[in-house]
Amino acid sequence: MPPLPMRIKTSHLGSQCAKFHTTRRLLQSPTKIDVEALLARPTWSLESLLPPSTPAASTPIITSKQLHHLLRLSALPPPRDADEEAKMLSSLSKHLHFVNEIRKVDASHVTPLQSLRDETASGLKEQEISLDDLKIAFTKEQVRGEYYKRIRRNQDAAEEGESAKTWDVLAAANNKVGRYFVVNGGKDA
Repeated sequence: MPPLPMRIKTSHLGSQCAKFHTTRRLLQSPTKIDVEALLARPTWSLESLLPPSTPAASTPIITSKQLHHLLRLSALPPPRDADEEAKMLSSLSKHLHFVNEIRKVDASHVTPLQSLRDETASGLKEQEISLDDLKIAFTKEQVRGEYYKRIRRNQDAAEEGESAKTWDVLAAANNKVGRYFVVNGGKDA
């Protein structure tokens, strides 16, 4: 496909007006990606994030004093013997190496999440409460009282599903008294 000529007029620079001629190719349709072939070969592995068997210079070194300080801050008991302390130091070193490897990932172009929910435009639109939604709720309310107005929900207008009407709330309760279930206090009588 031949290139498409395009003219761009820039803003006035002093008394001169510059015109640039550029060419731009039309956007070509993207090539089809074979998803199965892409997923067949992983791009990383968990072993690549774990430290090597021989400690490298970049591996953070945790001292015994630092370990005891962290355990004291965490309100955890100190190690019972030297073997347990060595295992703790090794484990902590591996965890720190793993965190450092994760921190190396370039996430500068990733928009941070505000929360763990759908933050797309359609998701935000779905979560939005509109005036129409409120009008439906207001039709189910009654205002009572002359001076001190109390809003009461009209129970007859409340929509309940068929399962809510036929649901026996106390069916699973072992001990019942009238409309209530009984919870034992834990003392054997």
